[in-house]
Parts: sequence; C-alpha cells; structure tokens
Amino acid sequence: MDGDFRTSFVREPGALKQHPALVLNADYRPLSYYPLSLWSWQDAIKAAFLDRVDIVAEYDTMVHSPSTSLRIPSVVVLKDYVKPQKRVAFTRFNLFLRDEFRCQYCGAKGDLTFDHVIPRAAGGITSWENVVAACSPCNLRKGSKSLKQIGMNLRKPPKQPSASELMNMGRRFPPNHLHESWVDFLYWDAELDA
Repeated sequence: MDGDFRTSFVREPGALKQHPALVLNADYRPLSYYPLSLWSWQDAIKAAFLDRVDIVAEYDTMVHSPSTSLRIPSVVVLKDYVKPQKRVAFTRFNLFLRDEFRCQYCGAKGDLTFDHVIPRAAGGITSWENVVAACSPCNLRKGSKSLKQIGMNLRKPPKQPSASELMNMGRRFPPNHLHESWVDFLYWDAELDA
C-alpha cells in the first residue's frame, strides 16, 4: 500500500504537465502566437500567488497542498503590460515563419533549409533581404548560381518582417492542441464573418 502511494505521488505531477496556461498580456492578447505563449501550471500558480497575474479561466483539475485546494489555471493575464519587441530576431525559425514554412522557389512544405538568393560566393550577405526558406531539391538545384542563371523565380521577394507581421503570420499556424478556454482569447480581434 505504501509503495502504491509513493508511485502514484511520483506519477501525478507528470500527468499535470498536460495543463499548460495560456499567457495573455495586460491587453488580453497572447504574448506570442507562434510559438503560443504558454506557461506550465506550476508557473501560472506561482505567478498568481505572487500577484503578477489574474486567473481568467481554469481547468476542472484540482491541485492540493496541505492547506489549500485550487483549480489549475488555463488562462492568465499579466497585471503589467509587457511592451512587444519592435525588432524581430533573424533566426531560422522566424525566417521559416515569414516564408510560411514553404520553399520560396517551388512552394513545397517540409524538409526546409535556407538559401542565399545572391550566393555568398557572389558577395551575397546573410540578411532578411537575401535569405529564403528552400526545400533541399531546390537548394541543391540552385547551388551557388544566380536565379537568372538557373531560371528560377521567387514566390515573393524577401524582406525583413515587422514584429506585428510575424505575429499575424503565426496566427495562421495554430498549435496542435487548443483548449476550449483559450479560443476566445486567441482570435478575439480577428475579423468576424458576416
């Protein structure tokens, strides 16, 4: 009996990791859409006890301490507004997000790498304006040649996205799991169907 209690006690916290909390800025918008701004339930409860967030929605699941029982938060709102970053970091992930996770030559999805439009061998630099997402076959076909030499075209010209453009792009790629309590907060400012 004692061994069963210990085993269930050790296993329980792992099961509760399945209850992330959606984190909203003080204006009730997610801090980020892609990746979606989520905290573990432990961090959400800690922030609530430290009076840094308000709990807006909860799961049906309860957690217990020796003196308290409470529902796990599913949506929390920061009490202080966090100003979004103006500058977008030039990362592989953000580049793929800008390019909608598609090869900018053929439109294929998956197995992406990146390609310098003006090859580095020809003086091309690694920048938002010269790097695009590319599938491996297109990247190999282009090699270190110019688009004109190889007869390839870009789907759209590469440019540095603004933070809001990248955030809006992220909204097109919802995560695999959306708890029903999150939906109203994720798309409340989307245009309604007439």
